[in-house]
Amino acid sequence: MSRLKLWRLAALGLLAGLAATLLWGLGALERLEGLSWDVRAKLLARPGPASGQVAVIVVDQASLDWVGAQFQLSWPWPRQVYEAVVAFCRRAGAKAVAFDILFTEPSNLAGDDEALAQALRQGPPTALAGVIGQRLGPDLTPPPWVVARWPAASGLSQWSATAAPEVMARRGLLPVAELGRAAALVGNVAHQPDADQIVRRAEMFRLWDGRLVPSLPLAALLAGGEAGALGLTPGRLSLGRRVVAIDDQARAVLNYRGGPGAHQRLSAARVIRAEMQLREGAPPDVDPKLLAGRYVLVGYSAPGLMDLRVSPLAAAHPGVEIQATALDNLLSGDFINPAPPWLWALLTLAMGPLAALAGGLGGRAWQTVLAGCLLTPLPAAVGLAGYAAGAWLPVAGPTLAALGGLAAAAVHNYATEGRQKRFIRAAFRHYLSPAVIDQLMADPSRLRLGGQRRELSIFFSDLQGFTSISEGLEPQELTTLLNDYLSAMTDIILGEGGTLDKYEGDAIIAFWNAPLDQPDHAARACRAALRCQAELARLRPEFRRRVGQDLFMRVGINSGPVVVGNMGSRERFDYTVLGDAANLASRLEGANKAFGAYLMVSEETWRRTEGAFAGRELGLIRVVGRAQPVRVFEPLAMAAGPVGPTMAAFAQALAALRQGDLPGAAERFAALAPDDPPAAAYARRCQQFLAAGQGWDGVWILGEK
Repeated sequence: MSRLKLWRLAALGLLAGLAATLLWGLGALERLEGLSWDVRAKLLARPGPASGQVAVIVVDQASLDWVGAQFQLSWPWPRQVYEAVVAFCRRAGAKAVAFDILFTEPSNLAGDDEALAQALRQGPPTALAGVIGQRLGPDLTPPPWVVARWPAASGLSQWSATAAPEVMARRGLLPVAELGRAAALVGNVAHQPDADQIVRRAEMFRLWDGRLVPSLPLAALLAGGEAGALGLTPGRLSLGRRVVAIDDQARAVLNYRGGPGAHQRLSAARVIRAEMQLREGAPPDVDPKLLAGRYVLVGYSAPGLMDLRVSPLAAAHPGVEIQATALDNLLSGDFINPAPPWLWALLTLAMGPLAALAGGLGGRAWQTVLAGCLLTPLPAAVGLAGYAAGAWLPVAGPTLAALGGLAAAAVHNYATEGRQKRFIRAAFRHYLSPAVIDQLMADPSRLRLGGQRRELSIFFSDLQGFTSISEGLEPQELTTLLNDYLSAMTDIILGEGGTLDKYEGDAIIAFWNAPLDQPDHAARACRAALRCQAELARLRPEFRRRVGQDLFMRVGINSGPVVVGNMGSRERFDYTVLGDAANLASRLEGANKAFGAYLMVSEETWRRTEGAFAGRELGLIRVVGRAQPVRVFEPLAMAAGPVGPTMAAFAQALAALRQGDLPGAAERFAALAPDDPPAAAYARRCQQFLAAGQGWDGVWILGEK
């Protein structure tokens, strides 16, 4: 690939990367990236180190039905029902309890709030839910009883200076004071899903009146005494030794453990019934040990209670189980770390040139498609590897950049190499096989327009006596005959990888080893000649019916150095050969007449076939324009094999002639003459020299071209 092409492809790929980066910066790829994240979560979600420390008690439909049937209580339940849940958790030795249930209005039942408050004071430490934000509740200053329980955080003022407006709260719905004072903490359950309403992130806190309001999962961790000192730095929330990556809205990317039911899950009805059984001294349906040392979250899963969310893993994910995922991530310290914006941009920018260069390396469409098949999944593979390592690496932007780079490479190839390939196809389609043209288009550099010197095997053929045959045919008949004959022969030549030079009437000129390298060019030429003779023999009866006589073809083949290339004017040219080796091939075709043969090859061609064919030496000839005689051979069969008696006898006669035994040679050739035209030609020539009283060295001097 030329350096100029490399630079062009790299520039086009960089433009594709810049376009994808711009779209990402404008937020146009956010939804696609989110969907790609959901696929990663579905494939790789797995339990974390602390997944066994979190349990969920859900108010499911079975709980609503059981409480209604057992106590004739409709929804909403009295607070005393939850008192049984808290009591069971205390009995089990739970680490802390968090209610993902709002108790923002006083109960209408006398003593109801007092009963639950009493249970909360007895433990375990409990976090209650509040809604802290900008929309719900009165615009107020948080009361002292709730502020006193919120944690202090170092670096809060510096972090809040660059925080997003969404993190600032001025309204709140808080638990009733009696319950709030009995609880350890109040945690925020307001949350903002992504733009497509899928919950991929969890808020760690909001800011209200200059104080940090923890989310319910963080409040549960604080209630359990495992949070450590809180500290804020740009992009980080420290919880003792734990560090959580957060954005300017205090959101962390959730590392889902699985779909609904990923954590220990108990029905509220079973827990309440177990507590009642324990109070009565009966064996409980639920072993309290299931909650020993665990953080317990209590919330809704019944569809009618309207706390189902869309998560990457489920279209109806109970909100309390999403809160449990956030708490699990806090305990495990393995929230997903988003890649910094500069890395997103770098990966996207780099993918464009990489794809353009890979797509432009191949000149054919399938090679560009193959590059696309290999490169397009690369961002997804990197994204999956990043997820497994706890990082969110971009997929949508780099994938779009890769597609853009590949498209740019395809357009570039069409505009540059495509033009070159169209020229090659137009210039060579008449005298190269489609397979050879395809190879040239795959690597146009292999074709050097203009002349070049190289070793070729050149093929000349002519029909015996065609001039007299043509004189007896009408023009239409002659044209049809030639077209049928030339088509059949040309198909064989091209099928053997040959290059058609030209037609001259009934004559065919072709060659091998140009424009593409063919180390076996001599064997290809000989094989094509034998196949042409066989095909003509098959067609001979049909041609006899049409012209009234048999058609025979004479072929001459020589191998040697020639000049080959496009020769002619700028507007019209032929891909042809020039040189003495080509002239000799033409002479060999004509020399067949003297021997009565139909296929003659030079010694150089025969040597290059390396014994691949059965054949014989015909003798030595001296053609017009050459002082030195040329040894010639006659290929007889497609595969090498033992020499038959006739061929052996011919070789013995030829040896006798060269040893000076002209009478013996004449006798031997005469014995073979009835069935062997070359032997008959030798017998006649020997008799001519014997009659003249002259010796003969066996060299045929041919006066005709």
